[in-house]
Amino acid sequence: MMSFARLKISACTRRRSFLRGLGLLALVGASTWGGLTGLRARPPNIIFILADDLGYTDVAAYGSKYYETPHIDRLAAQGMRFTNHHHCQNCTPTRAALMSGQYGARTGVYTVGSVERFDWRKRPLRPVENVSSLPLDRVLLPQTLQTAGYATAMFGKWHIGQQGAYLPGQRGFGEAIVSMGAHYDFNTNPKTEYPQGQYLADFLTDRAVDFIRRKKAEPFFLYLPHFGVHSPHEAKPELIARFKGKPGVGGHKNPTYAAMIASVDESVGRVTALLEELKIAEQTVVIFASDNGGVGGYAREGIIKNAGDITDNAPLRSGKGSLYEGGTRVPLIVRWPGQVEAGSTCAVPTIHVDVYPTLAAIAGAKMPAGQIADGESLVPLLRERGGQLAREAIFQHFPGYLGVGVDQWRTTPVSLVQMGDWKLLEFLEDGRLELYNLRADLGETKNLAAALPERTQSMYARLVAWRAATQAAMPQKNVPGEGAESGTKKGKGKRKAAKE
Repeated sequence: MMSFARLKISACTRRRSFLRGLGLLALVGASTWGGLTGLRARPPNIIFILADDLGYTDVAAYGSKYYETPHIDRLAAQGMRFTNHHHCQNCTPTRAALMSGQYGARTGVYTVGSVERFDWRKRPLRPVENVSSLPLDRVLLPQTLQTAGYATAMFGKWHIGQQGAYLPGQRGFGEAIVSMGAHYDFNTNPKTEYPQGQYLADFLTDRAVDFIRRKKAEPFFLYLPHFGVHSPHEAKPELIARFKGKPGVGGHKNPTYAAMIASVDESVGRVTALLEELKIAEQTVVIFASDNGGVGGYAREGIIKNAGDITDNAPLRSGKGSLYEGGTRVPLIVRWPGQVEAGSTCAVPTIHVDVYPTLAAIAGAKMPAGQIADGESLVPLLRERGGQLAREAIFQHFPGYLGVGVDQWRTTPVSLVQMGDWKLLEFLEDGRLELYNLRADLGETKNLAAALPERTQSMYARLVAWRAATQAAMPQKNVPGEGAESGTKKGKGKRKAAKE
């Protein structure tokens, strides 16, 4: 008998007229680089636009009634909107997973910077040391696409290795400019001139537009990871003015934050308009996502002092830094003309490690030999009505602490497994298990672990087996007086917070 999880895995909705409307043209397009015939043709261009700290409901297409995202909404209307897609709880591990196709349990990248960012010494566990730069022995996504003949470029926030051989220009990107940390008067690596007073999102989009114009005659992969809408919350004055008189709706009410979202949306609009101008929109896959949940929901969690809510992820629980849905569930939109039905949605649970094999499949590229791929190509979900994935579960593992303010925690060490509608979390300090049915309780308000012991234990066994298979490092008991020096810096003295 097919399991409940396997039944849920085919939950992509389609319009019945899709294949009839596309006809033979769609079949030929699918066969060209799908291996169904001997035809050889140019594979599609791929553009991946990644927002920073944009919450699941911060886009109108995902529910916001205050923020204005007409270009992102149009992209969703022309493609597929994933409603159950997950990234990590903060930015560096997500970026490492996207570029390597591996869970943080394999790469050792599970947070930002050193474990010394937050004072864990009063807590029961000693966190696992974090790897801040993605190991050089991994073959990254742009390297794989280069082997398939793609020109590659990256403009924006890298954050998985800030110097030397770890920089994107050394890891498969033929062109790369890195910038993060400020929206005005920003620094770039390598140093690049720009007009005084230019906004970073506009600068990055200028570089992206220039790359597309120059590479339009060959297959290209453009990775555009914006620093927006990350703090410091700064926006263009004319956009702030647009929202100042607009009434807020729920936790969406900050004019500056709304203006930052509008700038990211403008970037999407400029890129997609250029594709149409150059007449290459039909041969270009455009993907939009965010790296983690929005900075909000903390007040509802009782984390009020210095919480810094700038938005709200409701109906999702909590926000960035948490492994509840508000911290990990993010928008994912894929427009692929001729392959993806316009206006479709997909509720199958998907996760960051799926992006690498998906883009490799779209490009007709071979995955690197000998390198474990934790994800699965989403092409069956994109192309096929009722498409299925082979797996039954996705996982997350965070063996550390993320604080906010003083002695307040967005999360303590935790692992999770999700199977269809069911999600189980194990909080590692005390072994507490929480089980939620996300279809019935998206806000994760009713812990069903005690009421459903058999399901709880079955899913817990899957989680334990996955940690063993990936050799996931586990936090150890915190013994007072031991480990005075931990992380990359000595444990005593002032701590300097790393940018997430």
